[in-house]
Amino acid sequence: MLSFHHIPVMPEEAVAALNIKPDGVYVDGTAGGGGHSIEIAKRLQCGRLICIDKDPQAVAAASERLREHPQVRVTQGDFADLPDILDRMKIGGADGILLDLGISSHQVDVPERGFSYHQDGPLDMRMAADGKSAADLLMVLPERELADIFRKYGEEKFSGRIAKKIVSERSNKPIETTLELVDIIRGSIPAAARREGGHPAKRVFQALRIAVNGELESLRVCLDAAFDRLNPGGRFAVISFHSLEDRMVKQAFAQYAKGCACPPDFPICVCAKKPRGRLIGKKPQTASGKELEQNSRSASAKLRVIEKL
Repeated sequence: MLSFHHIPVMPEEAVAALNIKPDGVYVDGTAGGGGHSIEIAKRLQCGRLICIDKDPQAVAAASERLREHPQVRVTQGDFADLPDILDRMKIGGADGILLDLGISSHQVDVPERGFSYHQDGPLDMRMAADGKSAADLLMVLPERELADIFRKYGEEKFSGRIAKKIVSERSNKPIETTLELVDIIRGSIPAAARREGGHPAKRVFQALRIAVNGELESLRVCLDAAFDRLNPGGRFAVISFHSLEDRMVKQAFAQYAKGCACPPDFPICVCAKKPRGRLIGKKPQTASGKELEQNSRSASAKLRVIEKL
């Protein structure tokens, strides 16, 4: 098997949330190494499972891991393109769709991918093998735009200072490696702040990764597209790992589950709007204590689920 290591987060909870039928059609929109996918596949008899991932290495690993399950089809693509992918396969609707929005252990642990701020490697951060890398963005974007990315996607309060330092440093030479960027970030943040809130580069690396891969835009498109393609009674489960993603999922699911949109002072409903979905649980599920002991990366995970009416 290809060496694509990834520990799936909340596998039991996520698969249970989909309420799998043996003859149903399911989509794993972020297949990774196939951890969630294989648990879904085990529960299918004459059903189908479509596995999607942007990362060609993940696609190769999932294909290998799932090769003994003829009901599974693995394809490379962005989950935002889910309707097109289903159309190509002549699939009208799905009985369950799962998204795990975290990056894989493999992507973080392999320095050559450029996601890690603990190991030196090229500043890449691309999930797929195309498009502009993190190094490209740092070289060409103006200071104000870099600061906006760090603040918006990383909630970095020293975004302006970091962006200014990057622009100053790149005038001397391109910023090409992860640890070069880490040193710049450290040098831009006051000493007291460097000792708080985990690794000082965590928020900037998160922001760059989101910008490089267009993650939030893909999620925004996918939420509506995926919910629309659910069959009645089908479930949509999303595992998020930071507040920006979780807020988007929470708001979208709340909108699907909302009925009457009339002003609160109207004595009767005149809009006749009905809920399109039913929230499964009032609050998101989080990882169990046992899982937290075995996989610290599950600490920030939140699972939200909605069922289509």
